[in-house]
Amino acid sequence: MSDLHARHRKVLPDWLALYYEDPLEITHGEGRHVWDAEGNKYLDFFGGILTTMTAHALPEVTKAVSEQAGRIIHSSTLYLNRPMVDLAERIAHLSGIPDARVFFTTSGTEANDTALLLATTHRRSNTVLAMRNSYHGRSFSAVGITGNRGWSPTSLSPLQTLYVHGGVRGRGPFAALSDAEFIEACVADLKDLLGHTRPPAALIAEPIQGVGGFTSPPDGLYAAFRDVLNDHGILWIADEVQTGWGRTGEHFWGWQAHGRSGPPDIVTFAKGIGNGMSVGGVIARSEIMNCLDANSISTFGGTQVTMAAGLANLSYLLEHDLQGNARRVGGLLIERLRAVAAQDPGVREVRGRGLMIGVELTKPGTDQADPDRAAAVLEAARSDGLLIGKGGGHDTSALRVAPPLSLTVAEAEEGAAILEGALRSTQ
Repeated sequence: MSDLHARHRKVLPDWLALYYEDPLEITHGEGRHVWDAEGNKYLDFFGGILTTMTAHALPEVTKAVSEQAGRIIHSSTLYLNRPMVDLAERIAHLSGIPDARVFFTTSGTEANDTALLLATTHRRSNTVLAMRNSYHGRSFSAVGITGNRGWSPTSLSPLQTLYVHGGVRGRGPFAALSDAEFIEACVADLKDLLGHTRPPAALIAEPIQGVGGFTSPPDGLYAAFRDVLNDHGILWIADEVQTGWGRTGEHFWGWQAHGRSGPPDIVTFAKGIGNGMSVGGVIARSEIMNCLDANSISTFGGTQVTMAAGLANLSYLLEHDLQGNARRVGGLLIERLRAVAAQDPGVREVRGRGLMIGVELTKPGTDQADPDRAAAVLEAARSDGLLIGKGGGHDTSALRVAPPLSLTVAEAEEGAAILEGALRSTQ
């Protein structure tokens, strides 16, 4: 055990998860690569949990942060803040939500907390619909709507949460149905559920479930849900903490794959927009955002230096069409990994879109999760210079592949080759 690891274990919580038997200290990065304290170089296919969205040490973001820090770093929301207004205007315009208002937080967890506060206040109900296998953050209220036992340490909650079918296409009671039949069955389940409960405030859903292993429903499920929700006045919250900003390639927001019935009432975001700086937020129609009847502030949400980072990062992403790059390079990477999977009986599925790819591992000849192999693949990939993530929910184990959106074709091929070797060495 390294000295730093020993110190970590002595002063930090036991439940603070670390990857690898010999945990890694990352000291610096550039582009799609990072280096550890021993000088080893890695191709980064996880980006600080989908947070380093454009690139490590992106000069445009580094310059914006440095210049802003030289002027003023922070003043709180009690004062006018030009970078915050600038970024809010851009995000409101990009959101697709009419008359949108934006509130900045420091994380996705806090963004989802705020969305829940808005929805329950606006609807005067503490009942919330959430998806099975979901993950929405670490706070008390976010844990209460998380449908993933591995990340839910308590059953106590300020909310009454009811879980709906549909977030996982390839497992569960409706898995054998066609896409159209799957959607029909999930809608019927939702309608039945609404007949047995008090009126809910909202449905919160990740368009692609992140921690759950990059699972998703067929396109159009949440649009079909939205038709039912509208009949009851129930709000739709799209948790775009991991799917936003073009990562899925085909769309700028994950909800747009389900946009037939219009945009969500509330969108939450975080992670990639700050490219590593602590930025989260909520977008909502003005009547919902303005429904609170008490004062509120955010000490660190929207602070000048993080807003400068977000503006520079968003500008770079749009100007360099990183959404298009995610679509093109991600499509190649998915097909390359599917070719590898076809030769491995322990790979149940390669799924995802853009640069948000899940590789689900099972024990060969069964549908039983293989978390031990998932851990072994992570170790083997690291040994050969590739960092990836892992996830999964009920009886699932998945490798999570989510590089920065500026990934090149050559880097995608390199990473796929390393991952192929890691899979072969652990069979």
